[in-house]
Amino acid sequence: MKYDAIVIGGGIVGLATAYQSLLKKPGLKLLLLEKESGLSAHQTGNNSGVIHSGLYYKPGSLKARNCIKGYQMLLDFCDQEEIPYELCGKVVVATEEEQKPPLENLYNRGLENGLDKISRISIPELKEIEPHVQGIAAVKVPYTGIIDYKQVAEKYGDKIRELGGEIKLSTKVMSIREGQGSSTVITSQGEYETKLILNCAGLYSDKMARKTSDDVDLKIIPFRGEYFKLVPEKEYLVKHLIYPVPDPNFPFLGVHFTRMMKGGIEAGPNAVLAFRREGYKKSQIHLGELTESLMWPGFQKVAMKYWKTGMGEMYRSFSKAAFTRALQKLIPEIESKDLVDGGAGVRAQACDRSGGLLDDFAIIEARHAINVCNAPSPAATSSLSIGDTVSSLALKRFQ
Repeated sequence: MKYDAIVIGGGIVGLATAYQSLLKKPGLKLLLLEKESGLSAHQTGNNSGVIHSGLYYKPGSLKARNCIKGYQMLLDFCDQEEIPYELCGKVVVATEEEQKPPLENLYNRGLENGLDKISRISIPELKEIEPHVQGIAAVKVPYTGIIDYKQVAEKYGDKIRELGGEIKLSTKVMSIREGQGSSTVITSQGEYETKLILNCAGLYSDKMARKTSDDVDLKIIPFRGEYFKLVPEKEYLVKHLIYPVPDPNFPFLGVHFTRMMKGGIEAGPNAVLAFRREGYKKSQIHLGELTESLMWPGFQKVAMKYWKTGMGEMYRSFSKAAFTRALQKLIPEIESKDLVDGGAGVRAQACDRSGGLLDDFAIIEARHAINVCNAPSPAATSSLSIGDTVSSLALKRFQ
């Protein structure tokens, strides 16, 4: 079985990459491999469904450029394919004096990224938008929206098949054997030869990358984000999306309130080390994968640097009362009995050897492969733009 390109990973980034490649080069013989029995089973299918505006990301970074470009591409795609979404907007709220400077930095960063409709709002204006929120300063971001990314991913899959691409489910990549001008991908369902591998394997992207290159000096550290849901009778407390001011040194946004496209309000997530790469519950442990995380020099440096933050996140994971207190900073009326268990997602966060949690998307090119090695949030919003970027790199190989 010979192909021009094989995409590894059936999450939203892999699907968008395959779709964009087929759009740009009709007739490309392309195969997408996914180890699960369905598409978007991991990060895509377990995220909070937010359409991100590009507010948080360093101007000029891959995240900023791809999020802002991908935002409009996503909306255009959804309009064309009649996929429902809602641009409900969000507020970012400072609850303490020390959060005012980083909130102002966030506002200025948004303007630098071209978000000219964001605005500082007064507390009375905040109360008009979110009557139950307590804060001392706020920024309104009208661009932010909600969507069901699983629905988007399924539609990408439909488009891939319409354009002549193949998708094989329940097909796990076991190893990769490099040849002179091609690679052979050995899977649980057989072997496939290809000129180029496009690695979009998410939580296992670093492991796949190491099969194609000796130049991969980072490791995916899995962080679980746990959610609660508001009981239906308390959903009136949240009108839109409500975010705290994030810690600028930590690549997570803090516990927040999110309206869901399917209905209901999510509260969360925290960010705790998962004990396996696909560890959606505290009880899911893989000793080998946990040991790999703990022994990675970069993670040890991260743990030393952020131990206090990490302990707070872990405490919230085991204490509903502590989780409630974090939410009460934004909405004081919330009580522990108003929260019921929600789902959890696992974020594939790349960590380099020196202790840096990579803040930007990372794409590593090898002789016969292009590896997407760090694509956490806002990768879903940015998916068509990331796919455009990766497919452009890929098609240069065929010219």
